Amino acid sequence: MGEVVDGPHGLGVTAEDFGLKGPRGWAFRGVDVDAEPGSLIAIEGPSGSGRTCLLLALTGRMKPTEGRARVGRSELPRQSAAVRRLSALAHVPGVTDLEPALSVAEHLRERALLQRRFGGSVRGLLRPRQERLTEARLRVDSALAAAGLDREALPKGSRTAVRDLERLEALRLSVALTLIGRPRLLGIDDTDLKLSAAERAEVWALLRSLTEAGTTVVAVCSEAPEDAVVVSTGLDHDHDDQQNDQGDRHDRDDQDDQDKETVDALAETGRA
Repeated sequence: MGEVVDGPHGLGVTAEDFGLKGPRGWAFRGVDVDAEPGSLIAIEGPSGSGRTCLLLALTGRMKPTEGRARVGRSELPRQSAAVRRLSALAHVPGVTDLEPALSVAEHLRERALLQRRFGGSVRGLLRPRQERLTEARLRVDSALAAAGLDREALPKGSRTAVRDLERLEALRLSVALTLIGRPRLLGIDDTDLKLSAAERAEVWALLRSLTEAGTTVVAVCSEAPEDAVVVSTGLDHDHDDQQNDQGDRHDRDDQDDQDKETVDALAETGRA
């Protein structure tokens, strides 16, 4: 596996024979990836085929069982902490869930405070308060614009509660929250679940715009667009639940299977 160096913004991603085994068998196995910095990487496969686990493994959140992978200059799993510092997750059930009762403004304010407290330098914390507030507002506005979320178009503007957002709006908010931290690698789950064809096209357009700005994107989906670097988890790797899930075509059951898949692997490997 050749070395992939960092691009101006995004991170290159490579993997060979990458696999992760959970308590109920292999979540995924024999995965190969070869993507340049700033690529749109689509993890394609049926529900229950290890898509979310692979997403978490490639972003340093889960420890693989076999194979090798490299994100930028960092090797997995040996340098998982470095990968976590440069990456972010959006829209991952059980990991990055939005709080239904909180408003859009509250989510944004909380994330900006966390970024300022834990994502900046000590010198940054010592700057004048007004300067820090101005920078936080700019980060939030830039993240919202990049995610395509117009607060003024929401039912109650920034005071709109998450439970009142449409599914596509909630996805955009989740992406915006990650972009406040300016990650070089963005992982996003369930990009096309319960979305219409037109909404799916909007999501892929959003993710392409992020890659064009330099961020590498890894997106879980049931059907990848033609211009993506496609990584399939639909191959037979003796994962018992995969065969059980293939006959299930309902969105609600698909979501349940995905949640079980993630919980099982997290219990086995641990999550950072």
